Amino acid sequence: MVLAVSLDGRLAPAEGGAAQLGGPGDRRVLEEALAWADACLIGARTLRLHGTTCVIRDPGLLEQRSAEQRSPQPHALVVSRSAKFEAGLRFFQQPLQRWLLTPSPTPAAPPGFEQIRWLQSWPALLQGLAAEGLQRIVLLGGAALAAQLLELQLVDELQLTLVPRLLGGAHTWLPESLALAPNAWRLSEQRPLEGEEFLLRYRRIRA
Repeated sequence: MVLAVSLDGRLAPAEGGAAQLGGPGDRRVLEEALAWADACLIGARTLRLHGTTCVIRDPGLLEQRSAEQRSPQPHALVVSRSAKFEAGLRFFQQPLQRWLLTPSPTPAAPPGFEQIRWLQSWPALLQGLAAEGLQRIVLLGGAALAAQLLELQLVDELQLTLVPRLLGGAHTWLPESLALAPNAWRLSEQRPLEGEEFLLRYRRIRA
């Protein structure tokens, strides 16, 4: 899971809406995560708020993926119950494969999506995606989707960029139900980034 959060653990300002918290340093480590990934996972509300997903721009990272005979961009996996999106979203013009993950069985992918997969259960879906070659998945949000996968203990790593801002308000990245969850994490990386930002990466300790 890749997130940029304020020093007080907020994802967005108190008034809500789309937030672009990270600066150039966060953008760099985000693109590094995307270059590693086979796919990125996005909640429908996050997509509607932002209108796009993150793509790799760095020429070196694009060249790296080409040398590995991988697509320039990881697939975009959108989780949505309704699959209703504005046709004019820039997301549908971005140069990537768009797959819809939905709990509502649908015979064909709606306009704008190349593939559709039935989200009957997360473990079964992830196993199926891995069999199709999408083994390394970066979770980009939003908070509800992140909380759901954390509750199911399906998140292996947290990549957090701390941004030097204090936002206040209720828009934290975890609900109260997870505040005392018995999760165990080990610090695997820490480094300062451009713009007074700081990267923390934790891996889950599994029995």
